[in-house]
Amino acid sequence: MAINGTLVNYYIHCKRQCWLHGNRINLEDDSERVKIGKALHEARADKKKNAEIAIDNIKIDQLTPKYLIEVKKSDADYDAVKWQLLYYLKVLKEKGIERIGKIEFIEKNKSNRKIFYETLTIEAEEQLQIMEEAIETLILQKKPPEPKITKQCRACAYYGYCKI
Repeated sequence: MAINGTLVNYYIHCKRQCWLHGNRINLEDDSERVKIGKALHEARADKKKNAEIAIDNIKIDQLTPKYLIEVKKSDADYDAVKWQLLYYLKVLKEKGIERIGKIEFIEKNKSNRKIFYETLTIEAEEQLQIMEEAIETLILQKKPPEPKITKQCRACAYYGYCKI
């Protein structure tokens, strides 16, 4: 499986989730949280130009002359979203397109939207190269890593699978 932003996000968030998704074990179609996130993306895309752009094996939420924008429902795992965004910036840079990364969190029941900016540094590019190799190695393993159940896991589409 080709590396994509979702795998980068999952690798940072949970190695087991990354392995499961990378091995095409998809439990997200039944997840209420995933459905809400997709609905938010669709509603936002209907209002914006240059929304949901597919380039190779990645899908970018929005691309403007200045920003590559990633939209998320929650800031529960900022680090995972940041690395997903940096991965997208790297893919674009390899195609000769340079942008500033912009992460927008649209949380329900909150009047203010959280916005963060990220730039792709040489250090981040080097870390992403290491991460891509580690993801490929992880996905090729015969079995997923053992689950490490935390409070955050209850919100995951794979929670039931990991609890078994």
